[in-house]
Amino acid sequence: MIRIASRTPLALPSGLVAAALLLASSGCAANAPPPPVPGGPISTLPIGTYTCELPGDAGGAPGKLVPEYEFRIVNSSSYKAGGIRGSYLFVGDRVTMTGGKHKGLRLHRISSNFLRQVKDDGSDGEMRCVLSAHN
Repeated sequence: MIRIASRTPLALPSGLVAAALLLASSGCAANAPPPPVPGGPISTLPIGTYTCELPGDAGGAPGKLVPEYEFRIVNSSSYKAGGIRGSYLFVGDRVTMTGGKHKGLRLHRISSNFLRQVKDDGSDGEMRCVLSAHN
């Protein structure tokens, strides 16, 4: 026969209780949102076709189309270019093509429908891509 000894409720050390209360009140509780990622919030681009061009000159067309860079955002963080599906990562105001035809292409979001290519040194390049058709 097994005997169970009766005991009084277990008292937690006051330091442990204080640590648990501090953890819960500091936002580290399980239901707290995760901290922001470095570089800004993660987002997605509006669905549609982005037409890319280089600047024109004062005496001619306003821009010179660069059809090999045209792409279409199809859903979430996926795009299609030249019939090839790829993925992209949009953090803060920077878009990086992480797969597909344009893998490695980096873009700077200037406004909701306007992107500019990022050069190797991190500055804005000449090519711009504009949301030209909502799908």
